[in-house]
Amino acid sequence: MVVAIYGGSFNPPHVGHALVAAWLLWTRQADAVWLLPVFRHAFEKRHNKALAPWADRLAWCEAFAQDVDPRVRVEAIEAELPTPSFTVDTLRALSARHPEHAFRLVVGADILGQVDAWREWSTLAATWPPLVVGRAGHPCPGALIEFPEVSSTDVRARLRAGAPIDVLVTARVAAALRQVDPRALWGEAP
Repeated sequence: MVVAIYGGSFNPPHVGHALVAAWLLWTRQADAVWLLPVFRHAFEKRHNKALAPWADRLAWCEAFAQDVDPRVRVEAIEAELPTPSFTVDTLRALSARHPEHAFRLVVGADILGQVDAWREWSTLAATWPPLVVGRAGHPCPGALIEFPEVSSTDVRARLRAGAPIDVLVTARVAAALRQVDPRALWGEAP
């Protein structure tokens, strides 16, 4: 089985993530999509963004997967690995744990300019061939398709402002986010 590994902060997951996951399945780019929320971001000092607690992001991903497709599941392996976990280490661990699957790494065109900073990018690209998806507003060389610009940053900003988020997240994620205090999770800044 070909499994698309779709990693990210999922801080929170949004409809852009849902479109990508569904497209991977509908077009048979993969037989399953495993969401891989980052436990601790390898580039956290570079990005300077606050992550909601792991348990919250994991629960949001579970809710998200229920909304999208039964072939979407959440893989929490990063909580078991040394931190920060680099993608190549995570994929090695997944491959060792699930040798019956062929894994493909899902990457957004927005990160293509940063792959030189990734640990062992050439190994990643050769061993788990990337499925590159375009993101509006970013150059898309090699991208299979371009998706609209939706970001977790926008979702967090709308939550802080008390604005509706229903068009930016799936139904179960929206319900879960209505139960949290966004300032307690992410602070005041976007």
